[in-house]
Amino acid sequence: MTATVPHGWQAHKTLITLAFPMILANITTPLLGLVDTAVLGHMDSSAMLAGASIATLILTQIYWVCGFLRMSATGLSAQGRGNPHDPKTQSAKALWQTCAIALVLGIGLLLLQVPVLHAGIWLASPGYEVLQHLEAYFEVRVWGAPAAMLNLALVGWLVGQQKTRAVLFIQIVGNLLNAALDVLLVYGFDMSVAGVALASIAAEYTMTALSLWVALAHCKGVSPRAEWFNSAARKVLLKLNGNMLIRNLALQVCLAFLTLQGARLGETPAAINAILMQFFVLIALGLDGIAYAVEALVGEAAGAKSKRAVVAQTQRGLFWSSLFAIAYALLFYVSGDAIIALLTDLPHLREAASAYLWLMVLLPLLGHWCFLFDGVFVGITQSAAMRDTMIISAAVAYFPVWWLFSDAGNVALWYALLSFLLARGLTLGWVFIYRVRRDALVSV
Repeated sequence: MTATVPHGWQAHKTLITLAFPMILANITTPLLGLVDTAVLGHMDSSAMLAGASIATLILTQIYWVCGFLRMSATGLSAQGRGNPHDPKTQSAKALWQTCAIALVLGIGLLLLQVPVLHAGIWLASPGYEVLQHLEAYFEVRVWGAPAAMLNLALVGWLVGQQKTRAVLFIQIVGNLLNAALDVLLVYGFDMSVAGVALASIAAEYTMTALSLWVALAHCKGVSPRAEWFNSAARKVLLKLNGNMLIRNLALQVCLAFLTLQGARLGETPAAINAILMQFFVLIALGLDGIAYAVEALVGEAAGAKSKRAVVAQTQRGLFWSSLFAIAYALLFYVSGDAIIALLTDLPHLREAASAYLWLMVLLPLLGHWCFLFDGVFVGITQSAAMRDTMIISAAVAYFPVWWLFSDAGNVALWYALLSFLLARGLTLGWVFIYRVRRDALVSV
């Protein structure tokens, strides 16, 4: 059976309708941490904020690496939706399989919380007072791990089912609840950092409950089956998620290298990099939104085994990704200094960061390709290509470019990052074209 390929403005409207709620959801996501920071920042001791921030960093780094759950859930869910024979059953299968993996990982983190905490303390080496608050926060917040992992899988599944408005609504409810409980537990019940952690847990489990409610209503009448979890199914899931885990770890190594190497160069380079990374965060808000929509639409086409539809959705995604990239480049060219001024009021930092603005203009133009093709390969669940191109880009572009220009100092790190992003886009694009020509695009 061949999937119907949408045409004209209606097809573009569908993509943007899916992307826009995810862009808004991406904007709301940092608010949970922002509210926590604001509440703790008004407490009597700065050690409370420092301890909670370090504990949060430990957990969020683990959750970020486990982001493969969201990607695999989106691809499998979208392909289930596009299945021409039994989309409801195949969608339910993706839901139960990815949630099972998420639950195992969440419980595993609970069981390993002591060594994880000790490893984080060893890396951070906090002072005594900060350590007390770090432990107090972590020992409460870690109990939200099952919900945090489930949320990764459930958000991915909902995106694959093209329910991005539901994702946005759930994110807003979670953030509002977190903010209200922060105030109530910290100021009303005097629970200090433990209250902030408990508020975050309540928000996480609430979002899990709402997401499950939407998902189970969609899959009503389809019960989980034993064969969805047999050895053959587990092998497929392990391969898919394992490849994406390696891909995430390789990316994290490159980003961590930029931060750590910048810190080694001194206080000013480290501060410059912190400012410039906000430009990266800004482009991710829009380009990730487009990529989410592409994941859902390409995955649906892949589920229907339609190469023509996959190519059409990819081309459509490239159009909007390019448009966003040009808009970002123009924004940074015209308002780059104003953005830096919003981020720091220190004259020497403003002047130093302004020297990098031409690289920030190039950032979306060179980087949007990898965001887009990541979305395509998530949709077709060809995770080995994502793993291999990430490793190749790091080994052939990122580290060699940094080494070649290392005498230039901090700017070499940004040459390396831009080369890395471009290499990822080019290599994924080459694999995509190769598989189109070999008719091996929707064979999974």
